[in-house]
Amino acid sequence: MSSSSTSDAIAMATTSNSSTKALIISAATSAAASAFFLHQFVPASVQDQLISGFNGLLSRLSNQLTIVVEESDGFFPNRMYKAAEMYLASAVVPSASTARRLCITVPYDDDDTTDPDSAEVQSETVQITIDRGEEVVDFYKEAKFVWKVAVRETHRQSGFRNRGRHRFFYDDGGPTEVKYYELTFHKKHRDFAIKSYLPHVLERAKAIRDEAKTLRLWTNNEDEMWTPVKLRHPATFNAVAMDEEKKNALIDDLARFVQRKEYYRRIGKAWKRGYLLYGPPGTGKSTLVAAMANFLRYDIYDLELTEVRSNAVLRSLLINTTSRSILVIEDIDCSVELQQREKEKKPKPKEDGSPNDDDSKVTLSGLLNFVDGLWSSCGDERIIVFTTNYKDKLDPALLRPGRMDMHIHMGYCDASGFRVLASNYHSLKDHPLFSEIDSLIASVKVTPAEVAEALMRSDNVEIALNGLIKMLNKKLEAEEAKKKEDAALTSGKQDCQEEITEELSGSE
Repeated sequence: MSSSSTSDAIAMATTSNSSTKALIISAATSAAASAFFLHQFVPASVQDQLISGFNGLLSRLSNQLTIVVEESDGFFPNRMYKAAEMYLASAVVPSASTARRLCITVPYDDDDTTDPDSAEVQSETVQITIDRGEEVVDFYKEAKFVWKVAVRETHRQSGFRNRGRHRFFYDDGGPTEVKYYELTFHKKHRDFAIKSYLPHVLERAKAIRDEAKTLRLWTNNEDEMWTPVKLRHPATFNAVAMDEEKKNALIDDLARFVQRKEYYRRIGKAWKRGYLLYGPPGTGKSTLVAAMANFLRYDIYDLELTEVRSNAVLRSLLINTTSRSILVIEDIDCSVELQQREKEKKPKPKEDGSPNDDDSKVTLSGLLNFVDGLWSSCGDERIIVFTTNYKDKLDPALLRPGRMDMHIHMGYCDASGFRVLASNYHSLKDHPLFSEIDSLIASVKVTPAEVAEALMRSDNVEIALNGLIKMLNKKLEAEEAKKKEDAALTSGKQDCQEEITEELSGSE
């Protein structure tokens, strides 16, 4: 190629590039002029329509679809937004590498006594979310979903609003920022996103919330109200010293219960389950209730019947308990004197016309209606637990199926229960002294609480086990001495009866 040809080619390329640059500059200038014209001479409402139409044109040309998840539904929080926030913070953001700006928060709890510098706070309560403008990608069943945090400015209004039975006042605080999520995905996944992915987000958020839920122990007071405290009982089923077969049956029953919402609805029964825990004091009934609460992540409502003045108050307390909770009535045989329905009589009015004192008492019929009558259906996924030291003292009406579905005997400690306690208190799986202890436990009535107390007396394994053996031998000696004493008393009574019989025969 000649030098003149090369020069001509370079000149043509330069001219072409110059023309391209000129076109770009011209287009940019035209766009800027158009934007200035729109801003200066076109009303805001028309601008919004033009922009909306332009965005609509772009969306029709794009193969992507975007769902906007607002932070609030009018004047109330949007459950979908909160679920997305929890889901992203737990399942997506921690493993995301595309987001460059993250937000870290530690939720404040006014009755939390945890040291803010402790590892517990750092590992359990720190929440990581993406900052505004950031995006994270989530893959669900091979479909790609992109979440983005966006913010816009809006103006609050003021006035009164009605929502259901509630009326509330809202105040215009001027301009405010509203956060929302943009969920973008391919148009072909539209039905899949709505029918599968978003329900998956809601379900995962519910599981995350239940796992992180702070359990509460509620008790009723003289004001006929429930008062809560944090439930920090560490009991688990692994730590409960009871028969393994009974324990596994209870775990299976609880796990099956929480999965049977549609089953209970289909058969026309309230979604509840009743358990009667009975056995001597110190056999772990209260510990088992705490283990059930930790297993299910349910609050506990500890109903003190002596503080309940009437059946009406009992019903009021019932409807103020939440779903997904355990209602406990401990020592039901002695907490209040319940009359049997067949023996209940209409109380006679006092001479001054005032109601009889019996009108202010909780009756057996009232308690039964509370357990499985119409009022028992006020709420879903409820567990009702009765505990008693003496099952034979309970009215048979409390024990029939449908009220207490499972009767669980909490007996004296056996060899398997001892091994659970030895593992809990000293991390022992086996020891040369176990055979001697097993033999003694099989021969004496000792509660898990007594065994646990003996094991806690020393951190030294040998000292603790020998102390337990000493305690068991003392109990065995005491029981044998009592048997001899009872035998002597029985023999003495028989001898006395024989003497009386002989005297009576002689006098005749």
